[in-house]
Amino acid sequence: MDNNFKMKNGSGHLCCKGCGRQDKQLNTYDWLADIPGNTDEQEMVEVQFKNTRKGFYKNSNKLKLAKGDIVAVEASPGHDIGVVTLTGRLVPLQMRKANLKPDVEIKRIYRKAKPVDMEKYEEAKAKEHDTMIRSRQIALNLNLNMKIGDVEYQGDGNKAIFYYIADERVDFRQLIKVLAEAFRVRIEMKQIGARQEAGRIGGIGPCGRELCCATWMTNFVSVSTSAARYQDISLNPQKLAGQCAKLKCCLNYEVDVYVESQKRLPSKEITLETTEGTYYFFKADILKGLITYSTDKSFMANAVTITARNAFEVINMNKRGEKPENLIDVNSRSEKPIDLVEQESLTRFDKRKGNNNRKKKKKTDSRPKDNTPAPEKAPNKENTNKNREEKGRNRNHNKKPNGQREKRAEAAPSGNQAKNNNANEKTQPNQ
Repeated sequence: MDNNFKMKNGSGHLCCKGCGRQDKQLNTYDWLADIPGNTDEQEMVEVQFKNTRKGFYKNSNKLKLAKGDIVAVEASPGHDIGVVTLTGRLVPLQMRKANLKPDVEIKRIYRKAKPVDMEKYEEAKAKEHDTMIRSRQIALNLNLNMKIGDVEYQGDGNKAIFYYIADERVDFRQLIKVLAEAFRVRIEMKQIGARQEAGRIGGIGPCGRELCCATWMTNFVSVSTSAARYQDISLNPQKLAGQCAKLKCCLNYEVDVYVESQKRLPSKEITLETTEGTYYFFKADILKGLITYSTDKSFMANAVTITARNAFEVINMNKRGEKPENLIDVNSRSEKPIDLVEQESLTRFDKRKGNNNRKKKKKTDSRPKDNTPAPEKAPNKENTNKNREEKGRNRNHNKKPNGQREKRAEAAPSGNQAKNNNANEKTQPNQ
């Protein structure tokens, strides 16, 4: 990534040093990257490896490191290759978030990766897929109830980490011996959960977007069925479960809003007393603040929807020993809200064309359906007198004397006379 890219703005310069490659999980945005001297204040550097494995290392050699640099770090045994994801003042905050104990030994960064280091690293990465397939076959032969999801080789190729999923505790001591003999490397087993496995593989969720655990989520919070109850979602395991077969992480996103909105609604156990009868809670639209009451507990009967404010008014009246005549139906008096999305529908142009065609048809079909002639308008006296005067003038102007008319008639014989004269000339012999 080109960290030298800069964009001029009215308030100064903006650079992309804090932005990292988004093709890795647990990506961290360094919003202090543009501050001068930020990287020199802290020796600690955050380095990320394959999948979601991260580590914190000491920059004891005072290397000038930036986000995206590939470095060789200390490992046991040998060295490992990783990518720098965070430097400067935010690293101690990330260490505190990761709950690192003060007694933990912090390893150091050796150097920036050289071409020789990258060649070894690429050779080790090329073995990972074949190693995973073969290790799955070995685990199946040993009748172990586990699934090996991924294999990660160390940068120098001396160690391999096997990530596995298991519902129960697995005794893999025999498996480690067989794997060490088969691959001639040091073996480390790491158990991961179903959520981490889904984040590693990735996929598209029912919302049509890429999985949250595979893109932006930095840690996994436990999800319980109470989150679905607060939001009045049906407890259907097929709809509540994600691709990891666990409850969806997105159930926790809106729980706080629903909890705050429910505080403004009366309790479900409170009944409303009226002169018509007793009303029981049936359902509620938490975000709109509408409550539907029914005269029967088990099924909907004589349902009435009222606002939370009206419900509290009725409850206060009942506490005073008063009973209203009936519950006010909100749906009967509330106006339909304006939907802005509905106004910008895709068929809005088609509707206008249809209205224009109707107007044209109305203009052409101006006569009524019985084929009766349209009534004529009564003419005004002034207009009729003017028309008569104009007609008289035109007649006088077109009149000519009789002599001119006769001369014209003689000069231009009729068509029959001209035919007869031509016929006589042909019948007469030449003299």
